[in-house]
Amino acid sequence: MNLDEVDILFTEEELKKKIKELGRQIALDYNGDELLVIGILKGAFIFMADLVRQIDLPLEIDFMDVCSYGLSTESSGEVRILKDLDYSIEGKNILIVEDIIDTGLTLNYISEILCKRGPKSLKICCLLDKPSRRRSPIKPDYVGYSIPDKFVVGCGMDYAERYRGYPAVCILKPSVYEK
Repeated sequence: MNLDEVDILFTEEELKKKIKELGRQIALDYNGDELLVIGILKGAFIFMADLVRQIDLPLEIDFMDVCSYGLSTESSGEVRILKDLDYSIEGKNILIVEDIIDTGLTLNYISEILCKRGPKSLKICCLLDKPSRRRSPIKPDYVGYSIPDKFVVGCGMDYAERYRGYPAVCILKPSVYEK
């Protein structure tokens, strides 16, 4: 990654500490109950991998792949499911893991679909939350950080499929995407 293209918002060390705190809180809240952790691809995969290693519970994982951004920095508002779950969620405790909640439209859509499938419980965990951009009633149960309305990359988040592997969360400079 070209560090001239970004400003670091949260370092790798800060993220590790925050993710450990989230994992502990989730384990406490579920008090030994089994948990199915559902990651929303592609962005959540790195955060989810780090998070599940910090949750001291019997758990399973699954993934959904949805699309609402394409190659843009703005959500289109139209959500398409590209990959659905592999397993039934009926009667299970579900934790949806998302990298970032922006407008909330995608997560609201996913939550409505999953609630119709009869889970025992459904909660949401996100690494980053942009409450100033919310256009739906979604409210995450676990939040790493609330952030300002800036376009961020790293820790699984991308711009046009770039920057995902960077271990920090960075603000992408507008000069990169306003070309």
